[in-house]
Order: sequence, then structure tokens, then C-alpha cells
Amino acid sequence: MSVHVGEAASALPFPEAAKKLVANSQLRRNVRHATNVIRTKRGRVIAEMDDWEQLRDSGKAIKDHTLAHLDEYLLQFEAACTKAGGQVHWARDADEANRIIVDLVKRYGSDEVIKVKTMTSDETRLNVALEAAGITPFETDLADLIVQLGEDKPSHIVVPALHRNRMEIRELFMKKMGLDSLGYQPEDIAAAARNYLRERFLRVKVGISGANYLIAETGSVVVVESEGNGRMCLTLPDVLISIVGVEKVIPRFEDLEVFLQLLPRSATGERMNPYNSIWTGVTPGDGPQAFHIVLLDNGRTKVLADPESRETLDCIRCGACLNACPVYRQTGGHAYGSVYAGPIGAILTPQLQSMEHSQTLPYASSLCGACYEVCPVKINIPEILIHLRTKVVDSGHAPLAERLAMKGAAFAMSKASRLSLAHAFARLGQWPFNDDGKLDNLPGLLAGWTEFRDLDAIPSQSFREWWSKR
Repeated sequence: MSVHVGEAASALPFPEAAKKLVANSQLRRNVRHATNVIRTKRGRVIAEMDDWEQLRDSGKAIKDHTLAHLDEYLLQFEAACTKAGGQVHWARDADEANRIIVDLVKRYGSDEVIKVKTMTSDETRLNVALEAAGITPFETDLADLIVQLGEDKPSHIVVPALHRNRMEIRELFMKKMGLDSLGYQPEDIAAAARNYLRERFLRVKVGISGANYLIAETGSVVVVESEGNGRMCLTLPDVLISIVGVEKVIPRFEDLEVFLQLLPRSATGERMNPYNSIWTGVTPGDGPQAFHIVLLDNGRTKVLADPESRETLDCIRCGACLNACPVYRQTGGHAYGSVYAGPIGAILTPQLQSMEHSQTLPYASSLCGACYEVCPVKINIPEILIHLRTKVVDSGHAPLAERLAMKGAAFAMSKASRLSLAHAFARLGQWPFNDDGKLDNLPGLLAGWTEFRDLDAIPSQSFREWWSKR
């Protein structure tokens, strides 16, 4: 089985990637500015909601209930979608999903596709598969277009090009679009993208989308977005293919009432998404006349089987945890080596890969809890991070030096006499590094603590010793 999650399997360990990116001061400024803007907007629109916490509770309850009965709701969705004229395909992994989509595009005689923002296709590396089959994909979301033209990688769940500033985007558009001149204002850049995409919207006959929600009750598919590119991709092509993770299903149409309030406020600080597209199968003479949906597992049912981390699948891809995370705000998204960055990526990516890769990601957190505080469906990311760290250690993937150090600490702390002896040795051993009460330039792995942090020297008397003498 092949499980792609971006290129996480071949990515650098998080500490190595993060160290390089932290040195990029321009990237850090770009990320901090963008996340600050979104956080400020989010705080303002959430403050308007007297029932915000009740909405969060409702969202979590709906998602948890759905996951507990996922098989039933998926079959209900398949039956309703098929009855409405859609065709449902099931994909066990990334390769199978890509193969289904490539075969469908070829069946309809097209060598081009237009795409509305779909992280799931980034997860399976669909564009690579399409290009290998001689099919040209055109990203139509502005941020995804920037990433594609720059031969770059996404760095944020909602704003994939968040790491680039306006001037960088302007230069990229001039080069890739062959423009002699381009204004400096956001509307100038947006107009250039609009002109570039318009001809493709009108020409290409196959569209590929993701989905924010699948409604089991009606067989409907829901895409929410802010630019209108989604509406173009979903209505103009003759054929529409959607690739969606199995966890995106919700039971009833009325459940959208909750999520269409939670998602925009958490994601972009908007009271509602400007474009909410909902379609059910096909309608003769209106919109695409062939609709296919690929329901993707790709490791999700293995996550579902773990009761301690199952709630990872509650995620509605709002990106609020990234904007709040002090680690993400310093490193940006590329350090995570996956399309899923930030705190949610730190728990989702390793699990989708059955903990075979990305073992450093569960450690990409200070466990401050900011992600949990802002999550609209109350995913307890810190608890899951601790759970996954335990799995890393139990599997033997933790560094040998770290395992030995932890065993040594456990041995020393198991008896008061051992702890006192360890204190005595540590006080003796620290003197070459003691600089006016602060430890500096510690050797080996300990250097990671003192390179960027102050670390107090071990006092001459421990609390236990002080207590016994008093």
C-alpha cells in the first residue's frame, strides 16, 4: 500500500528543517504578519458570538458521532449520491485514488484539468500522477496558483502561499505569465490571475475538486471558498471529479448550520464564506453532466481504530491551530515536510503513515495548548501529541541517547538517595559551564537547550535538602 502525505516520507526531520527555516528572516516576517492579521480578524468575529462555545461543543459532538458510525454514513452517502446520478469510487490509498482519476480523465478524452483547492489531492500527489500521464493540471485558487507557478510547496492549510509577500508574488507573476508590467497593489495581482485563468475556465472540460463536507442524508457535496474560482470549476466543466477523505461526511443537511458558522470564523476571520457551493449528483442541462467522487481512505481507518487519537479526524481544515502555534509562527509550514503543517499536521501526518515516517513531528510542539484553545471542534491536540510521542518511544524510533537519558533519569528519581546523589554529581559537573548562575554551552545533546535558552545552574542545596534541615 502506498500512502503519500505530500513528501513527508522523504522530508528532513523537523528539527533540521526548522533550523534552516528559522534563519530565513523574510519568511518569518511574512508568516508572522499573515497569521497576526488572521488572528486579529478571528478574535473580532468570534467576540460577536454569544454561543461560540456551544457551537464548538455542537461541532465536536456531530463529528464524534459521525466517526462512531462512519461506515453507516458513508454507505448512506453512496446510496444517495448514486441515486442522484453521481458515481462513487472507493480508494484504499493514494496510488489507487490517483489511478482512478487519471483513468477517468482519459476516458473523457481530456489532456487538461482545472482544479479547485483540494488538499486531499496534494496529499496523494495527484498533480505528479496527472503530469506523468500527459495531463496538465491548472490550479485555480489564487494561493495554489502561486505555489504551482513558483514550483513551490504549500505552507498553510487555508493560505498555502502565506510564506510569500506581495512583491515576491508580483515578480513571480511577471515572469511566469510573461507580463511586461504589473502594478503593485493586491487588486493588480488578482486581476493578473483572473486574466490568466479565465481562458482556462472556459476551455477545459474536466474539473477536479475537493470537498469540505459530504452530506449522508442527501448525497450532497459542499465546497466553501472565498474567491469564486470554486464556483467556476464546479459549474463550467462537462465532467466533475471530486476527491474527498472519508472523514468529511456529516449526517444531515441541517448539520451545515453549525459548520458554516465555525469554519469561516476560525479559518479567515469571516462571518461566512462568500461562496458556498452545494451540489447533488447531476442535473440535466445544468452544470457538469457527469459527476464522479473518489472516497479516500489512505490511512484514515487506521487512525479511526485508535480511540486515543481518533478525534484527529474531526479536523475541518480551518488552520486556526497554525495561526495560534508559536512553533509554526517561527518556522512556517515547510518545516513539517507535509501538506498538513502546524499542530494538526504534527498529529495527522505520522498517523496517516502508520507512524512509519515523520516521528519527529509529534515533538514539534511546546505543548502550550494554544491549538486546543482555538480549535473549533475542540481536538485535544496536546494530548494526542503526548500519545504519539509514547508510540515513537515504544516503537524504538526515539534516539538512543535520548532513551538512555530518560532511563537514567527514571532510575535516579525512583529513590530519594539516588536523586540526592545525582544532584551532588551534577553540581560538581556543572562548574565549567556555570556563568554567573546560568549554564552556558553545555556539551552534546544538552547544547540544544542552552543555544537559545537561559538555563539556571543547579543550586547548592536542593529543596529536599533544605526541607530536611529546616
